[in-house]
Amino acid sequence: MNYWIIVASKDHVIAGQQGGFCQACHGKKWPLKKMSSGDGVLFYSSKETFGSSTPYQKFTAIGRVKGDNIYRVPMGADFQPYRRDIKFIDCREAKIHPLLTELHFVENPQKWGYKLMNGFLKIDRHDFELISANMTK
Repeated sequence: MNYWIIVASKDHVIAGQQGGFCQACHGKKWPLKKMSSGDGVLFYSSKETFGSSTPYQKFTAIGRVKGDNIYRVPMGADFQPYRRDIKFIDCREAKIHPLLTELHFVENPQKWGYKLMNGFLKIDRHDFELISANMTK
């Protein structure tokens, strides 16, 4: 089993929760191909709404990859993002800042955002469990 963080604005995470799916890196296929059924997925929202300049910086959802199917959804003439089904888990949001010194993927707490800039990140079990515990208390 692997563990992942997908970076998406909170409004996009909510849309995924309502539809039972995830997208990563603006609908790219490559991140979803790395995931397997049963993998743990955390959603981190640097912004509350897509295009906003106001920082949000919270983990906003937890889920598990459901099945092996990767599929496309037509959303407009030039936008057909890839998706995977996710079983979302009831949780509350958790701010990232109190966890920075305990997270293994954060090498330098002063530059913690660097690792999340790609929009998709593999993490270890420790980090998944630490963040999940803070979201399910």
